[in-house]
Amino acid sequence: MISKVLIVDGVATNRIVMKVKLGAAGYSTLTAVDAQSCMDIARAELPDLILLDYTFAGPNGVDGMALLRMLRADPATAQLQVLMLSACEDADARMAALRAGADEFLSKRIGDQTLFARMRSLARDLEDTGAEGGADRMGSLGFAEPRQGFHHPGLIAIVTARPETGLHWRHALAPFTQDRFVFLAPDQVFRPPSASGPMPDVYLIDSGLGEAGGGLKVMSALLSRPETRHSKVCILDTGTDPAMAAMAYDLGAGDLVSEAQNAEEIALRLTRLVRLKSEADLARAAVKDNLRLAMFDPLTGIANRRSGLAQLASIAERSAATGQDFALLVLDLDRFKSVNDRFGHAAGDAVLVEVVQRLASCLRASDLIARIGGEEFLICLPDTTLSDSRLVAERLCREIEATPVPLNKNEALQVTISIGLALSQCPPGNAPAPQISEIFDRADRALLTAKSAGRNRVTISRSAA
Repeated sequence: MISKVLIVDGVATNRIVMKVKLGAAGYSTLTAVDAQSCMDIARAELPDLILLDYTFAGPNGVDGMALLRMLRADPATAQLQVLMLSACEDADARMAALRAGADEFLSKRIGDQTLFARMRSLARDLEDTGAEGGADRMGSLGFAEPRQGFHHPGLIAIVTARPETGLHWRHALAPFTQDRFVFLAPDQVFRPPSASGPMPDVYLIDSGLGEAGGGLKVMSALLSRPETRHSKVCILDTGTDPAMAAMAYDLGAGDLVSEAQNAEEIALRLTRLVRLKSEADLARAAVKDNLRLAMFDPLTGIANRRSGLAQLASIAERSAATGQDFALLVLDLDRFKSVNDRFGHAAGDAVLVEVVQRLASCLRASDLIARIGGEEFLICLPDTTLSDSRLVAERLCREIEATPVPLNKNEALQVTISIGLALSQCPPGNAPAPQISEIFDRADRALLTAKSAGRNRVTISRSAA
């Protein structure tokens, strides 16, 4: 959520009043009286939101619009959210501010309820795009893409009760954006516009859809469904209820427009929502990729050590509950260091990938395989016996030895593995089950025995024999 707000206003009374209001609402506030102090504070504090007075007049002719352009031109502050406040309701001024990069432009006569609701709406944008706290902090951790200066055309659905109204808005908005438009009747809104097509990126919904507040009900339903919960919604306000705006923002609206606004401004706001949707999609994809990398080995695609040991713990718990043994295999590529030294690390990586593919082809879907070291792997065979697990281990050795690993068109490398095997041996009755560390240690010591006995073989832990 938005917690730190920078108030930029040249009038001390205005700053004090806004500071008191925001403080009472639980926000931490900073204040700036001129352009230089604003830039200095913005760079140092990276506020979640800047409240900028449109009529601000600083020294050297730097007014509110000039300061907005300075913020957008500086890489350190370019992505900070800016909400401009103005004592006038000049449509041209609002358009100029939105074109220059303001996230919102509101009249100072707007009620506090609506202002705070709009701030909460902007806070959702920060969370969705992974840039909460300003200046792409998630991006600095590798979890989000930096904001782009362009966006791919999106799909905007116009949802109205009357087709002619939808066609009117489609015709009016199309000249001002590259985004595509589609009309959806209320009974079509919860399914893709085409059988094989994607769901819309943005919905422009008539607030009075079918009944007073009908558009807000449709929006709430859209944002609660898995297939549309990440879409953005813009409410087209066709009523006169002053409380509707605050309610729309708090229910999830990304923006609110009225029939009184010109088509170019509405198109500009819709384009902003398309861009935010694209950035949010990228942020979610980046987080998903990083979570995957945290669980899987990036070279071979199998579980890494941390994930493998966690899955092994789950298998051990099930084994203790059912009384069914599991087998633990620790295996190592023989003389792998010489492969890297002789052929290079790229060849070594190719060998590892090929070995993993062969190992996986010999295992069941329920079996676990994980890379726990450079050339060391762990395999767990749930619900198995010692004799069956020994047959599997010996088959793995034969599979790796049978065919040399191709390094290039003219050269192949003979590879072998050594395996240490230990059985969990669940005790009868209520006796405590052996610890994973104990089973792993037995398998690891069996692997050392296999290595010292000549490699390319399976050795079973003595206590499991």
